[in-house]
Amino acid sequence: MPLASKPRLSFQLLALRSLTVVVGCLGFLWGVSNIARGEGSDVFWDIEARLLRFEVFSRASSIAVLESAAGQDLNPCDNHAQRALMLIETRARQTLGCTPRDSFVWLLLFGMEIEHGILDEHSFDLLAMSYETAPNEAWIAIRRIVVAMPVVRVAPEPIQQKVLMEFQDLIRHGFVEASARSYWDASASTRSLLQSRIDQLDPRSQRNFSDALQKLRS
Repeated sequence: MPLASKPRLSFQLLALRSLTVVVGCLGFLWGVSNIARGEGSDVFWDIEARLLRFEVFSRASSIAVLESAAGQDLNPCDNHAQRALMLIETRARQTLGCTPRDSFVWLLLFGMEIEHGILDEHSFDLLAMSYETAPNEAWIAIRRIVVAMPVVRVAPEPIQQKVLMEFQDLIRHGFVEASARSYWDASASTRSLLQSRIDQLDPRSQRNFSDALQKLRS
């Protein structure tokens, strides 16, 4: 593979990974299990159709479906998949007009920016709003580090510190599985940042994190 193509491939992998989380985070009031059983374009055809009928999504369903759409390789030429994603983004922005302090929606929009290949000041402002509206809620924190950790190295310093602190707090409060997975998936340079936070934890928290990490290695 030509050297020039490697950065582009890395960014595409990052975008796909973040998109998996974004799509996974969207649940709808209709049968969530149908997404898990769907394949390829059929899933997005159904999503597109339901969005066009102005069906809504709920936070409870979105949590349940977090992993259900994982692993689908989205073809940029798949019109149904791409239209569904555009509709999802539009609906998310409309939701903020009604509930501007919904941290989940701010995180969703940040993930969509990554999927579009955009990482600028505006993008990180979206992530900052997710932190501002829910700084201490575990249910959003364990999803936020999945989206934010892959880009933590390029985040503005204040945002970077929030991501690292959230990682540390999750371990401290017993959410070691999510933190271990985030560490396991991180690049070597990002791991060095995370390790400095791990070293600041009490021995019990460090041991629990180490045990969770060992499970991933085995």
